[in-house]
Amino acid sequence: MAGPQENVYEVEEMLVQPGTYFNPQTEVVVIVDDSASVDQEVFDDLEGEGAEWVRVSDDVPVDEESRDRALEAFETSSQGDSLGAEALEASDDDLEEEEERPEPDPEPEG
Repeated sequence: MAGPQENVYEVEEMLVQPGTYFNPQTEVVVIVDDSASVDQEVFDDLEGEGAEWVRVSDDVPVDEESRDRALEAFETSSQGDSLGAEALEASDDDLEEEEERPEPDPEPEG
């Protein structure tokens, strides 16, 4: 399973690869969908060549339930990877502690 570090993308990379991305510092979710096409003539009148982003709507056309499921699935898989490693380390520590403990003296019968 892919760990969180394997899913880290630079902005330039994510903008050309459809998917759902999350920035943990800004807590912003970006969804890249390359299925829509816009008539390029609409942008001919824009001032300044090379305008990189144009806001086309204030609406968020996202199925929130699907987005939340995707984020939860990512969290679960990421936490599972790190929790598995922590559990392994903890069990190793427990084994070492057991080896270091002296055996208790048997109680005298009386």
